[in-house]
Amino acid sequence: MESFTRIKEHYNFRPTDEELVRSLYPLIEKNATRIIEEIEDHIVSIGDETIHEKLKRYVDLPAKHKHWLLNLFKGPYDNNYYYRLLKIGKVHADKEINPHYVSATMNRIRRILIDLLSEEFDDRIYRTRLKVAVHKLLDINLDVITSAYVEEEIEQFSTAYKLKSSLVNFAEKFSSTMNLVLVFSLILITLGVVGLFFYDLITMFHENLSHGIITALGSLLILWVLIELMNTEIAHLKGGKFNISVFIGVALVAFIRDLMVATLKHEKLDMAYYLVAAIMILGVVYWLVVRSESRRDF
Repeated sequence: MESFTRIKEHYNFRPTDEELVRSLYPLIEKNATRIIEEIEDHIVSIGDETIHEKLKRYVDLPAKHKHWLLNLFKGPYDNNYYYRLLKIGKVHADKEINPHYVSATMNRIRRILIDLLSEEFDDRIYRTRLKVAVHKLLDINLDVITSAYVEEEIEQFSTAYKLKSSLVNFAEKFSSTMNLVLVFSLILITLGVVGLFFYDLITMFHENLSHGIITALGSLLILWVLIELMNTEIAHLKGGKFNISVFIGVALVAFIRDLMVATLKHEKLDMAYYLVAAIMILGVVYWLVVRSESRRDF
């Protein structure tokens, strides 16, 4: 199954679309009860006794529909949101509800929301942007929910696919665990660098002042890079893209710190020329990578 980041890319669902959808949350919250009533009326109007019996087994179904609707406009649209959609699909598959009814209901929801936007917004251009963003998000929801149906059906008839699915699920859980380990490690290292910075401040007043200032500044640079690393990892855990430029920045800052220290130790002045060359090369590489990542995110 595709990652949620890739799915959003395929539907061209960009951060601007996310902001547009989230801006509608107060409007949807105000009209949520009416929308859910229309959805429930649509389900009843389908007229299939079998599906009615299956839906009766749900506890407080309207509340679950309302929860999904509010989350649709609340976000954030990260991996947790993706897993909730998969869970919805798997629950429907376990209840043996035909995906046709899910598609038909989603179509009804789409019409209700589009009609609501037409009633509330007079600016045609802005209203069109809102409708496009809502269409994309509803398509993504339907895609992920129905894909859960497909996986459930394939697992029933294919032992090899079931084994593969179990292996992939284990690998994903293991990867998530390692990401958590990485975050905790970054926290510990960051605390260590904070301690190093205060140590540099203390020694600055007892030893050479200029040397102490340089080393303290170097510790601050490392602390800044670690914060950037942590922010990148947190964004990655939320389903964002992984930026390699942060790691190049780590190497760049490390060389800059070594250069500042080397300039204070004249016996190692020859090494400074090599450090300057390395900084220049890393600077060019960093600029190229950042430029490439900016184009990718646009």
